[in-house]
Amino acid sequence: MERKVGSSTVTAKEVKAALEKTRTLTAEEEKALRMRHGAGASSTRAPLPRAAGDNEELGDELLVIEMQLMKAMRARAAAAKTPATKAAAPEAPRARETAANPTKDKIVRALRKKK
Repeated sequence: MERKVGSSTVTAKEVKAALEKTRTLTAEEEKALRMRHGAGASSTRAPLPRAAGDNEELGDELLVIEMQLMKAMRARAAAAKTPATKAAAPEAPRARETAANPTKDKIVRALRKKK
């Protein structure tokens, strides 16, 4: 058996082009090849492939699901912003407690005078 004495150089562009064409690699394998050969991910501005392919009915169903998820995400984001304003409301009863306790007020005034 003879040993082959040749070498070939694979460029990052060649690897990138080949990875865009292939559909048989797992995500981990593709990541390993990109890291090994320095081939970055495909353009971030390129549109993602549609999961429905040529099936229009499936595409419509997926679009409806996507719209429902976006609506729910926006509702959660809006709900997350509102508790911050509600958190300020419990501060008011504390102010009433300090005014109702004259001993505590006397101590606080004495400590302020020490400064």
